[in-house]
Amino acid sequence: MTSVIYKICPKSLWHEAESAGEFAGAGIDLADGYIHFSTAEQTPETARLYFSNTPDLVIVAVDSRPLGAALKWEESRGGQLFPHLYGVLPTSAALWVKSLPMDDEGAPRVPSLDADTGS
Repeated sequence: MTSVIYKICPKSLWHEAESAGEFAGAGIDLADGYIHFSTAEQTPETARLYFSNTPDLVIVAVDSRPLGAALKWEESRGGQLFPHLYGVLPTSAALWVKSLPMDDEGAPRVPSLDADTGS
């Protein structure tokens, strides 16, 4: 599996996590009992399906290697394997954080993602 995974969340929630040193998840993560992530290939569809018309988002590239056994790859949308973190995310695992702007129709514009470098 890829070592770089991505999380989309409200900017304010990520700033709170940075202050605390860890990210416990957004509402859906807390309800499901794990933090939802996507691969580079899955992120644009995740953004479109779950974050359209949601202002002030960020996308966080995360190095999955230090997450260890708490990171599980589980079948989800369309039978694809998605990374799910059963625990908190140390913000030190973030490789970078970028704002996620909306296009004219309210869909998030995901930047080009290179799964190998996280850039």
